[in-house]
Amino acid sequence: MALALAHALELPGKLRLAREQYFAIQPIYYPGFFTIGGAAEPLGLLFSAILLFLTPPGTLAFWLIASAFIGLLAMQATYWALTHPVNNFWLKDVELRGVSAGFFSLAASRDPAQSDDPDWTNLRDQWEFSHVARAVFGLISFILLVMAVAL
Repeated sequence: MALALAHALELPGKLRLAREQYFAIQPIYYPGFFTIGGAAEPLGLLFSAILLFLTPPGTLAFWLIASAFIGLLAMQATYWALTHPVNNFWLKDVELRGVSAGFFSLAASRDPAQSDDPDWTNLRDQWEFSHVARAVFGLISFILLVMAVAL
């Protein structure tokens, strides 16, 4: 939740940036923000699945954890469907190595930069607002997990 929330909180300021400014700052997120910090999201999904498996079925805690798990799945689906394809556009002039190169090459065939004339504002909005959606899913999941554990 934290990384998506950080992006969502940047939204008002980043929407005011001109093209040159936006393009200058966008690569600062790579590789650390996504490659290193992003590894926590699949772990959160895994641990919530384990918690769900260990919780007695049919209880309120079970349904809260199941709902949180679905929220975390929605968070991942949003990333892979909306955010990740645009990352290739922002990274087209950045030389990536190692794990970062492998990770960002996933789904590269959906690279919006390969279109004839990509509109950077549409890509910016898709990237920025997908993080807002991810932050909402993450926050709701977090609250549901806290409620389940507090029972």
